[in-house]
Amino acid sequence: MHTVQQPSHNLELLRILYIVKASFNFLGVLFFIAYASFGALMFNFMDEIPNANGSEEFPSQLSWIFVIIGVLGALICLVFAVVTLIAAKRIKERRNETFIFVVGVINCFTGILGIGLGVFTFVEMTKPHVKALFQPSVQDSTEF
Repeated sequence: MHTVQQPSHNLELLRILYIVKASFNFLGVLFFIAYASFGALMFNFMDEIPNANGSEEFPSQLSWIFVIIGVLGALICLVFAVVTLIAAKRIKERRNETFIFVVGVINCFTGILGIGLGVFTFVEMTKPHVKALFQPSVQDSTEF
């Protein structure tokens, strides 16, 4: 008796990798919050920092740069993390293939782990039997 073997797909592994990548993005949020906190602490200690020549004050713009970069970096990492988690959920639900591709492209801009995840996403999602999993079934359509 010969059994027909179903083609394999790595969607569960891809979903887990998206969750891991989102976790790293959340760690990036913590880093940038600490970075912004360092800039905020500089406001409190500016008057206590001794100058070599004693005539110039500590530049307050430097602490603002730390705060602005920290807040913007935290927001960007938070958006990447949330979008990546939503993509992991969509992979599990087997829907919205285009959104998963877009998140794969976005992850390509986030470093070497993101590039690997994006390439793995493109390779896996372009397989014909995986594409078929994301097509809406006849039962799901609600036509009147």
